[in-house]
Amino acid sequence: MIARDVCERVLRRAASTGADYAEIFAEYTVNNGVRMITGRVEAVDDSVIAGAGIRVFKGLRSVMASTVDTSEAGLLRCAEQAAEALGQGDAVMDIRLRERLFGDVHPVRVAPVSVSNGDKVAVLREADAAARGYDACIKQTRCNLISVDHSILIATSEGLYTQDRQIRTRLAVTAVAEQNGESQTGTVSPGYRMGMEMFEGLVDPTAVGIEAARQAAVMAGAGYCPAGVMPVAIGNGFGGVIFHEACGHSLEASSVAYGVSQFAGKLGQKIANEKVTAIDDGTIPNAWGSINIDDEGTPSRKNVLIEKGILKSYMIDKMGGRRMKMEPTGSARRQNYSFVTTSRMTNTFIAPGDDTEESIIASMEYGLYAKNMGGGSVNPATGEFNFAVNEGYLVRNGKICEPVRGASLVGKGSEVIQKIDMVSAGLELGQGMCGSSSGSIPANVGQPMIRVSSITVGGR
Repeated sequence: MIARDVCERVLRRAASTGADYAEIFAEYTVNNGVRMITGRVEAVDDSVIAGAGIRVFKGLRSVMASTVDTSEAGLLRCAEQAAEALGQGDAVMDIRLRERLFGDVHPVRVAPVSVSNGDKVAVLREADAAARGYDACIKQTRCNLISVDHSILIATSEGLYTQDRQIRTRLAVTAVAEQNGESQTGTVSPGYRMGMEMFEGLVDPTAVGIEAARQAAVMAGAGYCPAGVMPVAIGNGFGGVIFHEACGHSLEASSVAYGVSQFAGKLGQKIANEKVTAIDDGTIPNAWGSINIDDEGTPSRKNVLIEKGILKSYMIDKMGGRRMKMEPTGSARRQNYSFVTTSRMTNTFIAPGDDTEESIIASMEYGLYAKNMGGGSVNPATGEFNFAVNEGYLVRNGKICEPVRGASLVGKGSEVIQKIDMVSAGLELGQGMCGSSSGSIPANVGQPMIRVSSITVGGR
């Protein structure tokens, strides 16, 4: 993408006013999306993102500049802008780059860029037909097939020169059901760090369409959820979004390093129920949030964040590590070259436990089973959150009863993880796009079914 000798000259220019660290992050990304609405192809979108970001550190000061001109002249101009913004001075840094190959544990057999849009439309038609054929109450469908081919180059004044290619593919199906003049939606959106081969046995478009329609149809016939404080069983897979948002962001250096996290300064302390072990692991082969290296060139790794309730580690980028006096953990990520890198999650989940799903439901005299979670909001400093329940059921006398809609879960992250008192063995992961200061990035959330002994449920 950029020759090694060019990178050396650009890094020297970036460090010329006294920087103690300089970095180039360059990318070339091809995005493709095919969208279908109720059986009709609505759009085919193609876009290319190409450019470079140059960043310099001096102690705890950081400056980043970016450019779409990746010629040597363009990169040198960008480096000079970063150097001038950092300070005045005259320094020469001896930079000799050596290429490092970190390997790839995410094999791709069929790159999406090599597949025709006609073949992609065929996948959407299969999912669409399954969703619309599920029940007469399904009135509309929206199907999207998204692929990203993301190539990056990272060169640093520490001598690192490395590259990586990240290919991701995702199918998203939303079904809209109408009943008694009201509409409800169901959405299923599996994705992996792989190519179109994910449809060769791993993702069945028919099954995805049926599940989206089932969710919509069930909720269209549901009454409203009663409000109150009660035990809640949260389903596996995307149910892990609660930990991701209410606790995960508070374990990132972007908040911990500045002392604005609910978990700052609590390493080694008990912060959760002993049933809770939480992990961020970017090394899972072909998982949606996985990376070989982070966006600073640090190899990805498995980070045990909480072990049996004890806080063991944070997720740390280079600048966060400087502030915290801790080593980076392979957690630095950014949406693209124009964003400043910061610490982010990859595949974050609560590890399997010893309970069963049946025993969790049976333990509840009266409560809510949140089978599928939706979006929400959280304040990382306090951990206070509010999440929608996309598919919920009342539980009475240890049995799952009628479906209910309009439910939400309200609480505080540091309190909720103390109240997770049952964890099943059925770990699943759910795919999402996580937004933060460094933009929107692919991230997996996950958990087995868990029970929160007491939480505020919003409803009617």
